[in-house]
Amino acid sequence: MEKNQTVTGIAAALGTNGEGIVKGEGYTLFVPYLLPGERAKIKILRVKGNVAYGKAEEIFTPADERVRPECSAFYRCGGCQLQHVKYRAQLKFKSLLVQDSLRKIGGIEYPVPACEHSEKEYGYRNKLQLPIGQKDGENAIGFYAERSHRIVEIDECPIHPKWSRELIAVLRRFMQTCGLDGYDEEQKTGQLRHIVVRELKGKFIVTLVSAVREIKGIDFLLHLLDDVFGEYTFYLNINDRDTNVVFGEEFILLKGQGVYDCTECGITFEAGANTFVQVNEGVRVKLYEKAVSLAVQSEEDTVIDCYAGGGLMTALFAKNCARAYGIEIVPEAVACAKVLAQRNDLADKMFPLCGRVEDLLPEMLKKEPNAVVVLDPPRAGVDRSLLKLLAQNDVKKVVMISCNSATLARDLGILTGTLKEDWGELVKSGNTDGAYQITYLQPYDMFPQTKHVETLVCLERK
Repeated sequence: MEKNQTVTGIAAALGTNGEGIVKGEGYTLFVPYLLPGERAKIKILRVKGNVAYGKAEEIFTPADERVRPECSAFYRCGGCQLQHVKYRAQLKFKSLLVQDSLRKIGGIEYPVPACEHSEKEYGYRNKLQLPIGQKDGENAIGFYAERSHRIVEIDECPIHPKWSRELIAVLRRFMQTCGLDGYDEEQKTGQLRHIVVRELKGKFIVTLVSAVREIKGIDFLLHLLDDVFGEYTFYLNINDRDTNVVFGEEFILLKGQGVYDCTECGITFEAGANTFVQVNEGVRVKLYEKAVSLAVQSEEDTVIDCYAGGGLMTALFAKNCARAYGIEIVPEAVACAKVLAQRNDLADKMFPLCGRVEDLLPEMLKKEPNAVVVLDPPRAGVDRSLLKLLAQNDVKKVVMISCNSATLARDLGILTGTLKEDWGELVKSGNTDGAYQITYLQPYDMFPQTKHVETLVCLERK
């Protein structure tokens, strides 16, 4: 098989990124947007050993699961991978993704149930984050193409609410009227880098990320936004560094109160521009309620909530148990959590702590040896030293929430013993003699139309 060669093949399954997998004699071919059972003419774009990557030029037998994408930029934008797939098939794919990851990466055989659906298939995201840059010498607003920083221009995004279209139109008008440019990453020129909007129960926090401190016509932008959002806060964030990180350290409040209050599951919480809040409100509620029921069995229980964000889930634990500690590294989020504890009369049983989980959890386990540990890590998963710490301290129950099935499988393999260290490398052990066993596992579709899936797991000491 060679680059630019054309072959005909049938997809046998979907890969972890939602691409079709075509098996041939001595090779495996990955083809984006090709569904299982579809026969297609495929152009080979790249070959690496016995693995190749191609593009479907013509599909001869479309699958029953194929639908027309809602977004006109779907095949060019890197944000979604599954808009061409019926929703019920997306849910099936995500359950299989978790199950295959457990088996192939973690060496774990576990029957994964059907993925919990989202009530909203589109328009579910409460946060919009758009890069502003240059394309062919002109301003560009949109999303990055897959695995690149090339901006695909859009007028709206269907997985966000309808206000996304109005916002993009306003931003373009503002830049054109005031003579402002998107940031050119190569030349290091231009003023505007990103626009970030978070919706909180009908209230909005808008943050314009700039490479410079002075933005001419900023009052004109606020005037235009008044017609888009009823109640909103506006920040100018200064990010003049050569970095892929969206926000700089300095936030300048130009309108509104800076943070907003929301009530969820009986808890009133406060969130700002940089506070982590799950993007799908409906699924978030179902996920958090189940996590609480798994972690708290008695009013006498103690919970240590790691990677706690703004403290919403920590408060839900505290509401139902004796004490709940929340460990979070972002100071703004910890400050919000402290306010949350006071406002919900939980100050005597909810204790937000600022710092790295790796630094604070060891001492917390000495103080609270019988605590249930909740882990909701970033996509990179849990540090291996923390997983060892849980076993060494005889933690009775661990509840995990993961947005990455691959790192989840690795972490579960370490905890259950199906993965062992061999000269610093993890290898499948062929047994389950670890400290923990899985007693509950459920995937949730927090991100419809994308390859991503959220998974909730409960492990108990053997």
